[in-house]
Amino acid sequence: MADRNERDMAREELDRARDERDRARDFLDLEEGRGPVPILDDAAAREVLLNARRIAVVGASPKPHRTSHSIMRYLMDVGYECVPINPNWDEVLGQRVYRSVAVATEATGRFDIVDVFRRSELTAEVARDAVAAGAGCLWLQVGVVSWEAARIAHEGGLTVVMDRCTMVEHRIAG
Repeated sequence: MADRNERDMAREELDRARDERDRARDFLDLEEGRGPVPILDDAAAREVLLNARRIAVVGASPKPHRTSHSIMRYLMDVGYECVPINPNWDEVLGQRVYRSVAVATEATGRFDIVDVFRRSELTAEVARDAVAAGAGCLWLQVGVVSWEAARIAHEGGLTVVMDRCTMVEHRIAG
């Protein structure tokens, strides 16, 4: 029994190491422009942001210490219409929360940007939802890189931004 537990633990450790290596490779590919689909550069990402009006904030949280909360507050303060997407909450920053981008689109209209605050491995489903809802851009926040999500969004006609913060880019665009 002990040998089996040790083997299972060793296998899990190898899986974690493989996942970390794959994640590092994805970030390097993004930085070096070697990805399988085009990702917007600095100027193009800022242009998308400056021309946007409506933003779906996927992973929005009512907890003030969460990054999604402070960035959504900033975006609202500078004039964007932000709609929170999170199946775990009813309200964020006084805004009704929707369970998915599709449900929010049906209730409130099309989004220019789908701003994603989710772990990389959870973004492919968000990309599918954004494509189905006819969004304009899939924007994966800092630390979020998923070539699978990028491929889904690109093939669905969306522009793609990865590993960038909407608040930082808005401040730079100034």
